[in-house]
Amino acid sequence: MNETLFGIHGAALTLRSQRMGLIAGNIANAATPGYKARDIDFGKALDASLARARGDLAADPQSAMVWRTPTMPAMDGNTVELGREQVAFAENAVAYSATLSFVTGKVSTITRALKGE
Repeated sequence: MNETLFGIHGAALTLRSQRMGLIAGNIANAATPGYKARDIDFGKALDASLARARGDLAADPQSAMVWRTPTMPAMDGNTVELGREQVAFAENAVAYSATLSFVTGKVSTITRALKGE
């Protein structure tokens, strides 16, 4: 029902939330020696999530998890680049907000229709 009611936006909202958590974890571990920064290939994860919703159990959204390759590796093995993570977090937050606004508008429209407004 989620896919038919909200289109891809329901799955996108879930993935954006998961990505936000990953990026926040990267930022929190910016000073942890040996920490390897992770991210989600959003397009690949969305495709896998939608395929799974259609019944393709072979599609795994977790396969879209990627390790970040640092531009300038740290001496302690940490691959987090704080500026890059902050930009990714801000971009993801804007996309999350836009998707949430769309879903909220859709729910509002449905609610008004049910009330007969």
